[in-house]
Amino acid sequence: MKRAEYLLFFTLAAFIVLAGCFHHEAGPAKKSGPPAVNHPVKPVLTYPLTGLPVRGEQNQRVIGVMINNHTLARPQSGLYKADIVYEVLAEGNVTRFLALYQSEKPNEIGPIRSARPYFIDLNNGYGGLFICHGWSPAARTMLESGKTDYLNGLFYDGTLFHRVTFRKAPHNSYITYDNIIKGAKEKHFALTEKIPSLHFLTKQQAGALSGRTVHEAVIHSYGKGYTVGYIYNKKSGVFKRYTDGELSADRETKTPVTAANVFIVSARHHLINGDAKGRRDIDLTSGGDAYLLQHGKMNKVKWKNVGGHILPYKNGHLVKFVPGKTWINIIPDVPGLSGVTITS
Repeated sequence: MKRAEYLLFFTLAAFIVLAGCFHHEAGPAKKSGPPAVNHPVKPVLTYPLTGLPVRGEQNQRVIGVMINNHTLARPQSGLYKADIVYEVLAEGNVTRFLALYQSEKPNEIGPIRSARPYFIDLNNGYGGLFICHGWSPAARTMLESGKTDYLNGLFYDGTLFHRVTFRKAPHNSYITYDNIIKGAKEKHFALTEKIPSLHFLTKQQAGALSGRTVHEAVIHSYGKGYTVGYIYNKKSGVFKRYTDGELSADRETKTPVTAANVFIVSARHHLINGDAKGRRDIDLTSGGDAYLLQHGKMNKVKWKNVGGHILPYKNGHLVKFVPGKTWINIIPDVPGLSGVTITS
């Protein structure tokens, strides 16, 4: 082939290739939709004391209420709606409850009873507005120091607090949630607060919990008339509470009292010298042995007071709670937690 023919051949070939490229690039435009928008996934808001999804306000202030547990005060009202409940001895073998409300607002709460210093300390750990009817001398000194916002039925009997006719004093003082809010506004107490959340397991982590299988736990430490039982309901994943063998339930709605976490804490108790009523001091700072019941499992743990919160630890690490309500039973310090019986 001659030189001129070679040049013509390669020129034609180059033109064909370029034409093909041009045709590819300049071909009919593809139809395109609107540009993709990446919507950020909103985090699920949860209540700080239960870890459950928020269904209303998130930052309402904790309200701590002293609730009577005398045999003549049962069944109680509104107790089942508390996020956290502490059960602790008052005088003799009689226990009382400090019920902490944050995520739910019960209508009627009671019967309301008098304050003790350790209940005030537990309430203050959550910055709660404290509700009581009466006080011990030491509790009065604490409350009148101005460090705790409180409403005392001694000063609002028949106004914010009301007496029911189906029970006798001192087991008949009640308050409504609306009246708590009314009293707080009159006293110019804060009603909202940014509350640091407790630490909670995910649903998957809760389902994979290890430990001894537990069907029932019985606390004998409080004495006659105050035996406490917790029976695990596998279907609901929570423990039902019993007092002296009777299911604890709300007086008005008959709703059972349940707990996702049952935390049984052993602490040093001693009678106050010279106190004619037999009042106690309870050491809630030094830590000690405890049982933690969650999701049908039981683990022996240690408890620590961290910033006013009684929390479980194992091998030096914080143990997270299962989302839901928590009952904390503080019992007298005895070797090996012998006042508690666990049945698998």
